[in-house]
Amino acid sequence: MRNQTCVLITAIVAVSATMFGCGGGGGSNDSTSAAATGASSPTAASAPLASSGAPAAGTPAAAVPAQPATSASAPASTVAQSTTPNVVPITVAQIATGTRNMLQASVTICVPGTSTCQTIDNIQVDTGSQGLRILASALAPTLVLPSVAAASTGSTAASCTVFGSGYTWGSVRTADVHLAGLVAAATSIQVISDPAIPAVPTDCSNSGLPMLTATALRSNGILGVGPFRADCGSGCAVTALPRWYYGCSSGACVAATLPVAQQVTNPISRFATDNNGLVIELPAVAAAGAASVTGTMTFGIGSQSNNLLGSAQVLPSNSMTGFVATTFQGQTYGTSFIDSGSNGLFFPLSSVPRCGFWFCPTTVQSLDATVAGINGATSNVTFTIGNATSLFASGNYALGNLAGSASNYFDWGLPFFFGRRVFTAIEASATPAGNGPYYAF
Repeated sequence: MRNQTCVLITAIVAVSATMFGCGGGGGSNDSTSAAATGASSPTAASAPLASSGAPAAGTPAAAVPAQPATSASAPASTVAQSTTPNVVPITVAQIATGTRNMLQASVTICVPGTSTCQTIDNIQVDTGSQGLRILASALAPTLVLPSVAAASTGSTAASCTVFGSGYTWGSVRTADVHLAGLVAAATSIQVISDPAIPAVPTDCSNSGLPMLTATALRSNGILGVGPFRADCGSGCAVTALPRWYYGCSSGACVAATLPVAQQVTNPISRFATDNNGLVIELPAVAAAGAASVTGTMTFGIGSQSNNLLGSAQVLPSNSMTGFVATTFQGQTYGTSFIDSGSNGLFFPLSSVPRCGFWFCPTTVQSLDATVAGINGATSNVTFTIGNATSLFASGNYALGNLAGSASNYFDWGLPFFFGRRVFTAIEASATPAGNGPYYAF
């Protein structure tokens, strides 16, 4: 989700057959498709809203002003070295809603500056968004987090986060976010469905399905570790934009500005070290998938021996949107992104049969594409797509060739991560390959 002005890059998750897919990368507005097949259907936990003002595929347009690119600075390669533990286990396994390809981790949050803490499991790991968002229902009553005041009103700040399939609504509060041995101190997070601010503004509630419960969200929260520092950025700092930040008092909430430093923030950017990005590593899975897999989320790029780029191809992404380009079957899709929050690969393909939202070829198809950075660097990718109906029937939850249809973009979702080391570098942060944002694999 995010850039420095208002960019939502996507996070797509599958829901059970009783729900319909809704917009977003890989989603659809056809409520009869996948549900009729008995397979899970894709919906977006988050979807991109380009900071240029152009809405992402499948998402309603939003009034988002263009933002100047991140302040120009020469690419840097000097990275502070660290010996702090920087690895968090991540898993893809069966969850209560039956969602496939849901990458999850545990996160510890504390009342700032105290030892009053709680570890919360089943948090989705999303390289397509920025910031930690946790359901209020998952928090212990003893964990009383300070609220953030909206700059333009002085009242309690709240956040509406619009995704491809719906929205989250909740207060903005501060917490010390602990991941491995690293701490993002006094960092703004979103507390979803916070009873302290129950009223959802109309422009937010009109943005799709409410994702305000563990069932609707398919997790206890979202850990956004994408290529940007804040979920909106300078656009929300200077203009009270609808469907972003609000000031709430006496049960009423109105759009408000919020300084970048107080916006919901990518916690990696707040670490003292290992703060320039991350690498996600998951094992490869068989064509039929696997019941579960375990991998690692390692913080930092080039800051320790366990996060070196090695031979990974670096693909710089757009400094405002995070997009790269994908060329597939002679067509180039400039709106392309690498997103662990998407439960499938989503792209245009008319030559393969579909079952609802998903592709259902009679045999496994091997395909090729080329991903290009904004500097012209490229990496060729060979990938496969299987029959979604058969994949869902297998009972496996880690599916490496699950794919669905999209119209004019290419979403390299979680299947792309299986069998790869995938780096995401944060904007304006020095790495051995220059400043982020970029992807590398």
